[in-house]
Amino acid sequence: MADQNSTAGRDRPWIFRTYAGHSTATASNELYRKNLAKGQTGLSVAFDLPTQTGYDSDHVLARDEVGKVGVPISHLGDMRTLFDGIPLEQMNTSMTINATAAWLLSLYIAAADEQGADRTKLTGTTQNDIIKEYLSRGTHVFPPDASLKLTGDVVTFAYAAVPKWNPVNVCSYHLQEAGAKPVQELAFALADAIAILDTVRASGAVPEEDFPRVVGRISFFVNAGLKFITEMCKMRAFVDLWDEITRERYGVEDPKFRRFRYGVQVNSLGLTEQQPENNVYRILLEMLAVVLSKDARARSVQLPAWNEALGLPRPWDQQWSLRMQQIVALETDLLEYGDIFAGSKEIEAKVEALKAEARAELARIEEMGGAVAAVEASYMKDQLVASNASRVAAIESGEQTVVGVNAYEASEPSPLAQGGDGGILTVREDVERDQIERLKAWRDERDDAAAAAALETLKTAAEEDRNIMEPSIAAAKAGVTTGEWGEVLRRVYGEYRAPTGVGVTFGRLEGNGAGDVRERVEALSRDLGRTLKFLVGKPGLDGHSNGAEQIAVRAQECGMDVVYGGIRFTPEQIADAAAEEDVHVVGLSILSGSHVALVRDVINRMRERGLDKVPVVVGGIIPAEDEAILKQCGVAAIYTPKDFQLTDIMGDIVGLVGKRMT
Repeated sequence: MADQNSTAGRDRPWIFRTYAGHSTATASNELYRKNLAKGQTGLSVAFDLPTQTGYDSDHVLARDEVGKVGVPISHLGDMRTLFDGIPLEQMNTSMTINATAAWLLSLYIAAADEQGADRTKLTGTTQNDIIKEYLSRGTHVFPPDASLKLTGDVVTFAYAAVPKWNPVNVCSYHLQEAGAKPVQELAFALADAIAILDTVRASGAVPEEDFPRVVGRISFFVNAGLKFITEMCKMRAFVDLWDEITRERYGVEDPKFRRFRYGVQVNSLGLTEQQPENNVYRILLEMLAVVLSKDARARSVQLPAWNEALGLPRPWDQQWSLRMQQIVALETDLLEYGDIFAGSKEIEAKVEALKAEARAELARIEEMGGAVAAVEASYMKDQLVASNASRVAAIESGEQTVVGVNAYEASEPSPLAQGGDGGILTVREDVERDQIERLKAWRDERDDAAAAAALETLKTAAEEDRNIMEPSIAAAKAGVTTGEWGEVLRRVYGEYRAPTGVGVTFGRLEGNGAGDVRERVEALSRDLGRTLKFLVGKPGLDGHSNGAEQIAVRAQECGMDVVYGGIRFTPEQIADAAAEEDVHVVGLSILSGSHVALVRDVINRMRERGLDKVPVVVGGIIPAEDEAILKQCGVAAIYTPKDFQLTDIMGDIVGLVGKRMT
């Protein structure tokens, strides 16, 4: 809920954030300073994929991923640069970081210590929600039990050492991006929070009398889609259910500690490549769901930019979204009134219905043994993939209208997307090389003996099941790098490959020409002497697997034999799999902006294995100029978000294989 303190009869506005970070710590620092000068009141840090998954910028899996979707932070020097001139004691900083949350918080605290900040005054949030990473976002590293242990380490350290910090931001945002319906978003997020609190309580690291304070520091990060009445009711249901759970399950008596505190980024899944200017209205309407209702108002809001279906937003694009927040909060009379929905029978009925369905879903998860068991059994992942498949099918059939996509498609050219930059921000090609050079210089200049000793202390703490936060802070100050920290814990805890949700049968899709494509698949399979075999691959560190999953599911529905192993494979591994599985076609899904280098690498390695005749198709957010480069590399077909008819894509693939292989 929003801060209810008011000034001159008005509530205080929520915190205005912009999710930002790219290229280098220096460039991101410049962007943060500009955004703060424009009236942004909190920072929201986007880290690049190597940082999120515990690799240094020179690791093989980090190739062409450095600085693409966020800022690379390889060591304390990078963190120091990122916040240069920004007093951390006065700043509210949100960090979207999960598997490596303990490390990034350690670097942040180390940087704050260098500034002379009082740790007890640091305010902000680490997302630190690993369960949803297994289900949607894909930056997990360690197995569930070890990951929850690390989450608990951050929680038990923070409540005492940095008491104003939110150590966990239970994130339902990515659940909706993966296809979750409102009830699933409610139930899965609450089950996630329960798993975290149960782990902390069972550890015995927090005295019973202090546990309500720990509960009170758990925050949430939610999503809000275009059905903003339903979404607003979902927020009110979240408030009631969290109050109920914290009171009944954990015995929290103080209402302050039972408060549902949440931030939000509104839905990006519904932003369209076609007629992208329409996205401005979508973003505004989605924001209403989380600010109109005072009793369930967000404490912080960050909005996507209109062009995120095209590529990375530019500073001006982010400013436009920031101004949208400021106008609603500061120019309207919204903050002068109490809850305008209190007493509405329609709203109350919808809220109660959502709560009842969410309780039933929570009970099912509880019967399985809780959220971790439901992850390991692939229950929640299967549900999300199925929900997303239904959403995609509804858009294809026209049952769900998307203006500019499957309705009112005639359009004038958008002036917003024209110009030399194509309407997006492009990360310079020399960013990765420069970052690696700085990383090598850092290693050369540090005290290697001190770094090695700090890593050994960290390893011992992990092996002895002790809290790793103080050893991690010491490691940060000793010059340890992100990759070194990650490698130590990988050796102790191992790594984990989460269920994909693709092996589930969703039934035969009959509409949208699926039957015709299935007949073509069967005919081509007879000519080939075996079932048409399709490898769907995710090279690099990009963990956003929703598109790949839907392609794999639709290929299965059309009768193809599908090979899909999930996320985070090297180009060499994908080429090896294509050869070993003797596939007829390879599809690569990349949404991190690293498509050119990764696709070129996969194709070259396939040629080395004699797979020249196997067509490669690529999907992702791919600018037009990159499409030409990929075609020169040998890519047979390219699909972007505008290509929403998945069955048509399957038909294209049948034609490509038939042309190449027969």
